[in-house]
Amino acid sequence: MHQSILICHSFMRWLVLLSLLYSIYRAYKGYFFQLSFTKTDNLIRHWTATIAHIQLLFGIVVYVQSPIVKYFWRNFKDGIQNLDISFFGLIHIVLMLPAVIFITIGSALAKRKLSDGQKFKTMLIWFTIALIIIFIAIPWPFSPLANRPYIR
Repeated sequence: MHQSILICHSFMRWLVLLSLLYSIYRAYKGYFFQLSFTKTDNLIRHWTATIAHIQLLFGIVVYVQSPIVKYFWRNFKDGIQNLDISFFGLIHIVLMLPAVIFITIGSALAKRKLSDGQKFKTMLIWFTIALIIIFIAIPWPFSPLANRPYIR
């Protein structure tokens, strides 16, 4: 089961990134061109947060089942000295949890703003911060922290 959930988690990364990038694009365009915050923009905001939450659930399941994480917590002194192991045991989750929190807060705040410009601005700021954190926390094939293939 761990391998199946890990594959889903790896695949969902692309949906999270695409939805965040598209949300940021729509927010940027809406804010700087003073567009109306449409029903479509609201759906994009909502689905971006939903996709991030689904990814978080997959990530939590992967985390509690991962042999790497189990090794890290059982052998903390050795695990913390190995960057690859400490990345998955600690760094990845410590960065991804706040990223999802930023998406959640940004989505909730944007939903409650009264003006269209403020909705777009709120999404733009909070989602961009989350995206930057996520880019750092993903184990890209070129990452100096830990690397995994683009697709499992």
